[in-house]
Amino acid sequence: MPLTPGWEWGLIPAVPVPFRGRVLAEDALQAYATWMAGHQVAGVAVWAHTGRGPHLSSEQRRRVLAVWRGALPMSPIVAGVTSVQMAAEAKAGGANALLAFPQADDPVGYHAALGRELPVIAFYLYEAAGGVAYDNQTLHAILALPSVMGIKVATLDSVVTFQRIAGLMRHHPDKLLITGEDRFLGYSLTMGARAALIGMGAALTDLQVALMESFRSGDFGRFVRLSGVCDRFASATFIPPMEGYVRRMLWALAADGVIPDDTCDDPWGPSLPPSERDAVRSAVREARTPRLAPA
Repeated sequence: MPLTPGWEWGLIPAVPVPFRGRVLAEDALQAYATWMAGHQVAGVAVWAHTGRGPHLSSEQRRRVLAVWRGALPMSPIVAGVTSVQMAAEAKAGGANALLAFPQADDPVGYHAALGRELPVIAFYLYEAAGGVAYDNQTLHAILALPSVMGIKVATLDSVVTFQRIAGLMRHHPDKLLITGEDRFLGYSLTMGARAALIGMGAALTDLQVALMESFRSGDFGRFVRLSGVCDRFASATFIPPMEGYVRRMLWALAADGVIPDDTCDDPWGPSLPPSERDAVRSAVREARTPRLAPA
């Protein structure tokens, strides 16, 4: 499966869905998609873990995909899926590729079945978030499928696991290693990732686009500086309880003026104290200071 043009060294934000209570905030969703369309992203990922895809109703998924397809008519859209039925929904809605939520039962057959609908990105996700610890034999078999274009690796904090999978990718040079490592984004690029599909990219998107470009172009002074900015932002948003990161990303978007303050609910996430929202606001403000902004 050839790489999608523009994905190598590109940022693909996994976008959250703004809610008021349990009601999808369509005004905020449209404003967010319009804002994202002004960034040099390689595409977006809907229905992923950040976008609560498995929890959304079929109609909510359809609406979310329609808004993003309308806002980014020429950009690739990845849809997170757990079944062939969801894959068919994604294809009907105009998605270009699938992010395969991990599955323990016949993972190779599962990826092959999804690939009959659209190109597939495999997903190595840490087990506490519902992932499956695919062994090397399974990973090789998945990556050997013609319909699989690469793998997103999101271990949260296991550099050793990321290094293992990065080494395995040398046997699949035609497939893309995609980082999902919000807590060590810069380092994951130095270890061989050639694209990023991350929840952190949903906010402060321009800084992360600049980080990817600085590494690609060899501007390593700027890369180190931006890595520090992104690491500090991640340290305020990707913290226990980890499921709270979805709400924190919505808070970051509101702090950046992208969505209204009252559209930051995550019906499936934990409740968080007001002090955490203050910390996210401070992290956004720090990242936006002129001395840290991309040149």
